[in-house]
Amino acid sequence: MAKLGVHVYEKATSVQTPKVATVGIPFVVGTAPVQSAAKPAKSNVPVLVTSWDEAVEKLGFSYDWESYTLCEFMYSHLQLFGAQPVIFCNINDPASMKREEAAADYTVADHRVAVSVDAIADTIKVSVAEGAGEAATTRALERDTDYSILYDRDDTDTYVCIVELLEDGSAYDAETVSVAYSAADPKTATVADVVDGVAQVDACLTAVGLVPDLIAAPGWSHNTVVAAVMATKAAAINGLFKGKAVIDADSGEDGVTEYSQLSGYKNKNNFVDVDQIICWPMVQLGDYRFHLSTQLCGLMATVDAGNRGIPYESPSNKNLKMDACVLKDGTPVNLTWNQVDLIAGSWGVVTAVNFLDSGWVAKGNYTACYPGNTDVKDQFIPVSRMFDFIGNTLIRTFWSKLDKPMTPALRDSILQTCNIWLGGLTGGGYLYGARAEMLAEENPLTSLLDGIITLHIYNAPPVPAQEIDFILEYDVSYMETALAA
Repeated sequence: MAKLGVHVYEKATSVQTPKVATVGIPFVVGTAPVQSAAKPAKSNVPVLVTSWDEAVEKLGFSYDWESYTLCEFMYSHLQLFGAQPVIFCNINDPASMKREEAAADYTVADHRVAVSVDAIADTIKVSVAEGAGEAATTRALERDTDYSILYDRDDTDTYVCIVELLEDGSAYDAETVSVAYSAADPKTATVADVVDGVAQVDACLTAVGLVPDLIAAPGWSHNTVVAAVMATKAAAINGLFKGKAVIDADSGEDGVTEYSQLSGYKNKNNFVDVDQIICWPMVQLGDYRFHLSTQLCGLMATVDAGNRGIPYESPSNKNLKMDACVLKDGTPVNLTWNQVDLIAGSWGVVTAVNFLDSGWVAKGNYTACYPGNTDVKDQFIPVSRMFDFIGNTLIRTFWSKLDKPMTPALRDSILQTCNIWLGGLTGGGYLYGARAEMLAEENPLTSLLDGIITLHIYNAPPVPAQEIDFILEYDVSYMETALAA
């Protein structure tokens, strides 16, 4: 039936706006003192934070980084590098990972006593002694009537759990109180717990709306099982997206204590994956000691942000937040340039160096696959990350095209969108060049009949200029000209 009149209809634009993949977003697995958090996040689920205050509110904080490994990353990423966002996955569950602390007497100072930050508030029992001799008794105090509980820093800047006697309570002037409690015991976390946490990277897209491209687990990533699982997940986040696992070589007494051990250690532990970036040793700033993987994530996020979210530049030769290289026990590591050249240039390990007045910088352009794999798209950190970035962007951009009729219009729309976007990256200096094509040999009739269309993306990200050579030659003609004058 005709619809009388003049009508206007709209048609979808053939060129689609790319949904550019996010970069420099770490997914970090470890333990946090959630028992001290104001709004504690659930254990073993992704938690997105964009600021220091938000991280402390959701995860708590402690300077005991041996016990609470996420706190090291929080401090480095949010305080030192000022990078955000970051996605944490805390595997510390105080409900199951806990120990019992027997009642002990504490001397009250300024109506307060401090116990370990490990203390779980709901389990704290406070009592006072009354009477003397055979008539002595113990009276239990009531929370929020006689005392309150808060987590804060003490006079030594240590995070603690504070029991504060209330002025209107029955024990405000007590000189000694007895305190018993259940304490979080994060050191009972196992490799299996960490592996389960790493698997939660697949939940990030639905839980927080972002897909991370860096996976870290400071204090755990030196473990071969953890490192292998990190690489596997980095290669196929949600089965689709790609990223990098930033791992550490063990700098403890059972690991690498001399630079010369690195090559053998790397091969023995199979740290040779294209989706791994391996770091050694640890670094230090003042009294704080960090895994190099922690600071490298902050550095990569900062460099990416400075390049409009395009990971085409290597973190190598960029400044870290440190003043020394150390082993796990704090032993200084003083590397010469020749040693750094071997570590970073021959063995494919990212390290740190202070040389030629540059301050402390990261050094190393290679993923862990080097030197066994020298394919340019695999061996260089920025080139491999650009391939990941382009691939992730294509997936996000054209997901909406799935299940549409396979027509020349669909093909042309995809190709046109790709080539415009790739041309923009080339014009901006982020690629040497790139193009998208549909090749007949890659699209046999049998595949087309099965609903499969293949597009070929040719691209060439810049390689890092890691060696610059000058050739000096004596030109006799200059002497002849000078002496003939």
